[in-house]
Amino acid sequence: MKLAFSTLGMPGQGLPEAVATAVEYGCAGLELRLHPDTGVHAGLSPARRAKVRAVLAGSSGTARPEVSALAGYVRIAAAGPDEPVVRALRDDLALAADLGAPAVRVFPGGDDVETGARRLRAVANLCVESGVRVLVETHDAMPTGAAVGRLLDAAGVPGAAGALWDVLHPWRHGEEPAETLAALAGHLAYVQIKDAVSAADTTPVPMWAGGVPLDECGELLRGFGGWVSLEWERTWYPHVAPVEEILPGAREWVARFSA
Repeated sequence: MKLAFSTLGMPGQGLPEAVATAVEYGCAGLELRLHPDTGVHAGLSPARRAKVRAVLAGSSGTARPEVSALAGYVRIAAAGPDEPVVRALRDDLALAADLGAPAVRVFPGGDDVETGARRLRAVANLCVESGVRVLVETHDAMPTGAAVGRLLDAAGVPGAAGALWDVLHPWRHGEEPAETLAALAGHLAYVQIKDAVSAADTTPVPMWAGGVPLDECGELLRGFGGWVSLEWERTWYPHVAPVEEILPGAREWVARFSA
């Protein structure tokens, strides 16, 4: 497993601070939230993109985190016409290619499997050409592995699209971790870890302080060689501790279940 963390956990701070935090806490990667507030989004000019690449690259000889993924907000199965959704996803994929990111996260945003599958197929060639995959998160209208697995099976483009298992959402919707992993078999590409008070109260808490079955998930993921990203949602819960206080627990989790 390779540890990253999301810039969702550093509201009001810039990319240089996030890179420095990743280096300080031994994170191999950084998941970049796409939003004007973070300074990284598809609307950046070529000059601004060059500045982002420079920050990520740093000076010669210094260890720098890789970009593990771009955390986008395209809703792949949302109701409405295809064209705006596909265009937005193409823009995010182009940005990922510019920044050297291997993947773009999307949300389902609806429960229409055929709509989501059709849109994934629409960008499949671009994904293959650019080497950037679309990662569908277990979230909102498709919170379980079973739901996301059905979508990806219907799309039938494994080289272009995969699954992002956010360990909170399937569990809080009643799907056991072993069921999630089985449903995502052949699709799992990325994992987001976090803990929360309970299935009913999703307030973030430090690792092992809440109800998410982190050890069970970890045992199931032994041998997984992809990215594991701490998604500390301080942007949505500004009263919680800084991400720097949570990263040691995430690092311990990855070390424990990588052995």
